[in-house]
Amino acid sequence: MATARASRRFCRCACFCSENLYVARYGLHLRFRGEQQLRQDYGPLEQEVERRRRLGQESAARKALIASSYHPARPEVYDSLQDAALAPEFLSITEYSASPGADLQGLLQRLQTVSEEKRIYRVPVFTAPFCQALLEELEHFERSDMPKGRPNTMNNYGVLLHELGLDEPLVTPLRERFLQPLMALLYPDCGGGQLDSHRAFVVKYAPGQDRELGCHYDNAELTLNVALGKAFTGGALYFGGLFQAPAALTEPLEVEHVVGQGVLHRGGQLHGARPLGTGERWNLVVWLRASAVRNRLCPMCCREPDLVDDDGFGDGFTREEPPTVDVCALT
Repeated sequence: MATARASRRFCRCACFCSENLYVARYGLHLRFRGEQQLRQDYGPLEQEVERRRRLGQESAARKALIASSYHPARPEVYDSLQDAALAPEFLSITEYSASPGADLQGLLQRLQTVSEEKRIYRVPVFTAPFCQALLEELEHFERSDMPKGRPNTMNNYGVLLHELGLDEPLVTPLRERFLQPLMALLYPDCGGGQLDSHRAFVVKYAPGQDRELGCHYDNAELTLNVALGKAFTGGALYFGGLFQAPAALTEPLEVEHVVGQGVLHRGGQLHGARPLGTGERWNLVVWLRASAVRNRLCPMCCREPDLVDDDGFGDGFTREEPPTVDVCALT
């Protein structure tokens, strides 16, 4: 019996163009309520609102140009994700997570708990050779004349992986095959078992460029932050409480980066990066999203989302899917 189902359409919340607008001049996330309020309070904010409104269209244009004109230095990193790219410990942990009878206590014996209270964990993710190959490709892209969309207004250096063409072969299988069962055990209350989209990007810190990152929380249910290299000092991550309790930042927890290893945390956990000392630091950041959670409450405006259709995964929101239609019954 033939059936037809509309393809799933991801959306963003309309608050993307009105809430949490980062303006470097102030070092603050601000709110937009109209042109009169904007001009009175935050003159430069108008440029950020317009940038966000054009973001999806401009990103799609960059991706198309890169796909047609860019010549990779390490084409093998664009191949479908292979087990050989992943740390043996990560493969073992994720295999356990997907096995019958797996539970949280058994999982916690296999990874490092950074903070039980804050539910922050560390796990090896990639092998050193894969980190090196990915870094070489990212540096080659940085040196090219291709257009580059930066991760966000807080990070001025780095790469959006979907524009580079690495979402489908690398990040999607990483989320679906490996992170899903792991996060289902670690964070069942945060949508860990219902992850259905992501936003992935690489951030770069270096002398004369970005050196640190202010305190913030992520537009995600869960976050994976993997240190790719290179040699560096400083730049430790620091964590406070959840964004609903900012006073917890009075005694932040600091976490050092280890190349190839990833830090797992809740997206709402307040965090930032201390100033880089020497060298360069590159990190892969994957915002993991569960539409079943965010469709009820937008994590950025803390209201029921006002949905706006968007390209790709959007910001991880979805509209209600129509019921399955029996094509035979309609003919």
